Amino acid sequence: MEQGLNKDIILVILLVMAKVTSKLQLTLPKAIAEQYRIRPGDELDWQPAGEVIRVVVKRSRSTSRRADAASLQQRLGLFEQATARQVKRNAAFRKKHALGAEPSDRGWTREDLYDRGLPR
Repeated sequence: MEQGLNKDIILVILLVMAKVTSKLQLTLPKAIAEQYRIRPGDELDWQPAGEVIRVVVKRSRSTSRRADAASLQQRLGLFEQATARQVKRNAAFRKKHALGAEPSDRGWTREDLYDRGLPR
């Protein structure tokens, strides 16, 4: 059996290949990111290893999960606080502009405006 590159191997290589941009930036292939659970904001350590470069995620997964859980709790708390502030602002706006209250007696109705200027 021949050990050369066949179509399936080339497709697999192309799916995980990345290019370096003119700014020396590299986009991590999605398949690799998902396999190793690398998310935006994670730090990667680049280590020279002879003829290759080794990339190591600089966070421990258990620590990251705890941090994510704490971060989620903090975000939920901040969301609840923001929601309470918005409810308070909405109530003040309604009170100031008398929204939801009965219309004041202006001496005319909205329907009167539609007949205005038309011959009678």
